[in-house]
Formats: sequence, structure tokens, C-alpha cells
Amino acid sequence: MNPDDIALDVNFRNRPANARGIRIATIRFGIAFWVFVMIVASFIIGATSDVSRSFLFYRFVDFVSLSALALALSYLIFLLHEKSVQRRTSEDSLPLLIIASFFLSVALAALWAGSHALYPVIAAILSLVPTGTTNVMVYFGAAWGILFAWGCLFVALIYAFELNDRKVRLAAIREEALSAQMRALRYQINPHFLFNTLNSIAGLIEDGAATRAERMVLSLSIFLRTTLALDPFHDVPLADEIALQREYLEIERERFSDRMSFSIAADADVADALVPSLILQPLIENALKHGVGTTRGRVEILLRACREGDRLCIAIENDMPRNDGDMPKTSGLGVGLKNVTERLRARFQGNYAMKSGPVGEGRFGVSLELPWRTA
Repeated sequence: MNPDDIALDVNFRNRPANARGIRIATIRFGIAFWVFVMIVASFIIGATSDVSRSFLFYRFVDFVSLSALALALSYLIFLLHEKSVQRRTSEDSLPLLIIASFFLSVALAALWAGSHALYPVIAAILSLVPTGTTNVMVYFGAAWGILFAWGCLFVALIYAFELNDRKVRLAAIREEALSAQMRALRYQINPHFLFNTLNSIAGLIEDGAATRAERMVLSLSIFLRTTLALDPFHDVPLADEIALQREYLEIERERFSDRMSFSIAADADVADALVPSLILQPLIENALKHGVGTTRGRVEILLRACREGDRLCIAIENDMPRNDGDMPKTSGLGVGLKNVTERLRARFQGNYAMKSGPVGEGRFGVSLELPWRTA
């Protein structure tokens, strides 16, 4: 693992949840929580107490002070969470926050219940009816239950944001990994193609065929510039993809002279169908390498394309050697096909089909079925 990967992993583990989002969610859930508490308290008070002006005033003070303590509890838990995730994972921090919520709510509930001893003083100052005998344990129990419930809800809220934040970052990491994989597969042009092309150019120059050499250099320049400029995530019309492969074949035509031909049998409506850029390159290259490169006779490369329902069907066929036993045999037939398969899998997941094998006597073919899409 390189240093960038280590830094990414550390940031992934220790990055706190979105503070602004937590504040907004806390306000919304807090309003709903305290409305629920007020409704329950109203039923209890209406059933057990005589409601008076002084009583409502004291209950209002109780509600405001308890809300302030709940806000303080939320702030303390959030600070503890930020400190905790700097040293351990979010999962390991969860029990710590629950325990902290328990003890903090006990302390705050004790403080709140004890503050009721000041109510007679408040009554004297405001000329209100005293609250009467204060049952500290009842106040403590009620306050602790409310504060601990809110503390647990707030911890759950934090971890909901943590999980969502983690999901977003994992999706971003997967997207980056997929992008890197797609670029690596797309740029996997056979180096032998470049070596052979440069050797052919050198041979043409030595033979005095400067015009042919110049045409070959120009075709090679256009082909390489176009392939490097293409974005692997941007699909291209099939017509553009075929035009690029024609440029590639013009280069190879100089090498194989008149021993190869390239023909297209495509329906008129498939020109605008979208395909991954350079998806045909390894297939055309295989047809040349294992067809033209291994036989003395003339080899035809045929590209067929049509629409079948919601699928775009593409097939590339080429003649295979028969009795040219003295011709060199090539290896690695599966490299180009594997390249195409991995790109299609990364691009379409399982929504594609690819087959390869003999399609007749002395013929080899590769067929693709892709989702039908147009620009």
C-alpha cells in the first residue's frame, strides 16, 4: 500500500460526520422529540394535577431548562465523538458514546432535580404560589429518562450520518478505482503494433517509398492522438468507432499490402448507437494478428452490426489459416478478448453478452450484445 492509499484509509476511518448536517438533523429531530415529550407530559399533568397559572409557569421553566440540558448533552456527545474517532473506528466508539450518554444524563438529571430547590426563591421574587414539597427522586427519574432517551437518539443520529458519509466515500473510491481500471484497460494497446508500425515505416524509408511512409506516419499520429484523447467513460457513436478502426487498418494495410480486406455490413440505424470507446480495437487487432498474421492467403475481416429489440449486436469475423504449416503461430489469443470482457463487465455489469469461437469452416468470430443506447 502506497502512502496515498494509507492517507486515504486514515481519512476514511477518522473523518467525522458532516457537522452542518448533524446540526440541521438535530434541530428537526429535537423539535419532534420535545413535541412528543410535551404531548405525553400534558396527558400526565391533565390527569393528575390542578392546572393553575403558577403551575404552568413552573412547568414552562422545567421544559426550557430541560431542553437546554439536552442541548448541552448533545454538544458534549458530539465533542466526545469527534475525539473518539481520531483514535478508534466508529464501531469501537459506539459503546463509549452510549456509556458516556448514560453517565452524562445522570449528572445533568441530578443537577436539574437539585435546581428545584431554587423554586421557592423564584416564587418569592415573582410573587407566585410556591411549588410545595419537591420530590427530588421523582424529578431526577423523569429528567434522567428523558435525557438518556435523547442521548441515545442523538448517538443513533450521529451514526446514521457516519454510515451515510461512509457510503458516499466508498462510492467515490469505487468510482475512482473503476476509472483507473477502465483507463488501464483502454490504454492496453499491443506494443507489438507500435514496434511493427515503426519498423514498417523504417522499411518504407529505406526502400525509397517516402510517400507511403509519410501516409503511414500521419495515420499513426491521428490514431494515437484520437485514442489518447478519448474518455473511457464517454461512449461514442458506432460510426465514429468504426471510422477510428478504419484509421487503424490503414496503418496495417501498409504492412500486409493486399493480403487483407475489411468490409462492413451494418444496418442504417446503428450508426448513432453508443458503444464504449475503443471497444472494437482489441477485436480488430486479434483478427489481424491471428488471421492475416498467420496465413499466406488473403484474409477478409468482416464487421456486422444490427439492432435486435433493445440490444445492439456487433460481430467481427475473420478467415483463419488452414494448411500454412510453415507460417508462424501466435499465442495469447485470450488477451484481447479478456480486455474487452473486463471493460464490458466494468461498464455494464451483467447487462451484456460476449461470445467467441469458430463460426464456420476456416472462420473465427466474436459477437457482442450491448444495451441499445443512442446519443
